[in-house]
Amino acid sequence: MFLNILVAVDGSAHADRALDEAADLARALNSRLTLISVASRTAWRFMAGPYTGLLPTQDDADKEAQTTLREAAARLDEDMPVTTVVGQGPAAAAIIRQAADGGHDLIVMGSRGRGGAAAALLGSVSHSVLNHSHVPVLIVHAEDAASSRRGPMDFAPGAG
Repeated sequence: MFLNILVAVDGSAHADRALDEAADLARALNSRLTLISVASRTAWRFMAGPYTGLLPTQDDADKEAQTTLREAAARLDEDMPVTTVVGQGPAAAAIIRQAADGGHDLIVMGSRGRGGAAAALLGSVSHSVLNHSHVPVLIVHAEDAASSRRGPMDFAPGAG
């Protein structure tokens, strides 16, 4: 039974769908949700090179994470218990650290976030969390991505 669910949000379609799934689980199981958005500049520093002065500051990243959390929390029912956390550092490490520190028994996250180019260079956050978490991880695809991934074993209405 999952009573303390951690949901990683970043404003992407995949994260939005993950939030919807987590909210459904929380309603069904009478669970508590904690939303985490990571204010990380790690990928930006990695790719910055000589343009470092043009990059957002940590304060900018913190404000963006707070905005993402406010928008995500606003999508939930008013009576749903929710806590918000701004994570720091590399996203996967921050999510795993929060899961341990917060006593969470499930992590829910999107399969892809907003940092596509950074993920290609640095590795997928969801992949890293899935492989290093000590609690179960539910990876959710965005609605359009999930429906476009039909395989030969998937049921198709009217087929066969």
